[in-house]
Amino acid sequence: MRNPYEVLAVAATAPAADIRSAYRKLAKKLHPDLNPGDKGSEEKFKEVAAAYDLLGDEDKRKRFDAGEIDASGAERPPQQPFYRDYATSDHGRAYTESHGYSDFADGDDELAELLRRSAQARANRRGRDLLYRLPIEFAESITGANKRVTLPDGGALDIVAPPGVVDGQVLRLRGKGAPGVGEGAPGDALIELEVLPDPRFTREGDDITLDLPVSLAEAVLGGQIRVPTATGAVTMTVPKGSNTGTTLRLKGKGAPRRGGGAGDQLVKLKVVLPKPPDPELDKFVASWEAGRAWNPREEMTP
Repeated sequence: MRNPYEVLAVAATAPAADIRSAYRKLAKKLHPDLNPGDKGSEEKFKEVAAAYDLLGDEDKRKRFDAGEIDASGAERPPQQPFYRDYATSDHGRAYTESHGYSDFADGDDELAELLRRSAQARANRRGRDLLYRLPIEFAESITGANKRVTLPDGGALDIVAPPGVVDGQVLRLRGKGAPGVGEGAPGDALIELEVLPDPRFTREGDDITLDLPVSLAEAVLGGQIRVPTATGAVTMTVPKGSNTGTTLRLKGKGAPRRGGGAGDQLVKLKVVLPKPPDPELDKFVASWEAGRAWNPREEMTP
């Protein structure tokens, strides 16, 4: 930490009144409430507050001048995200303690109002938000689900995951976080949803894709088959003469849309031959002249 006299820009022989005046001037300029989001001003304010904590106290100043303590005795605080966090830390003594500052707060100027407001905020701080992670099944992300989160203290939170949630979505439960200080309101519980993958389904926006194996007979002759969806199996018609890659659409079997309705489920057919190979099929194909003569790659030939 720099020499506190240099921080306040006063001489080592300056009277207490000059030190007080220098602090007031710098505090009005650098106070975080007047410079929201300005990290540079925030750090300078911390340094100024720590310097005044040392020089504004008669006993501390005498010990510093006598060489019994040095500037680092003021414990310059580490970088923290917000000045209110600094105010609640052990290093925030120069900002949180009222001795040496209470007379400033008794005035009617801008600095006095800032100090009074900061003191009131510290006495009635809102509780912290608490983050929890909740895994849910893929089908539950589509249909919605009632779940329960067990807390570290043995308590529990009942969660309603609405239909159509996505992986990483955060649900907020008002007032279910850490308790506040004084009259401060409790924080919120933030529930981050983890949608567990289902090897059958892939979600793309509001649509769901399914790769569906079909037999050679079903592909050639067509027919009715049962198809899994996130909300339960349904019957679908496979057109006669379908190929691998043929995509069929099940209307409204996708994820719910915010504005109402739902996306679709896209069913991509994949023709699968029987295992083990059927000798009769081998015999038929070997004698099937038209089939052997047809070249499905003809259009690819340069």
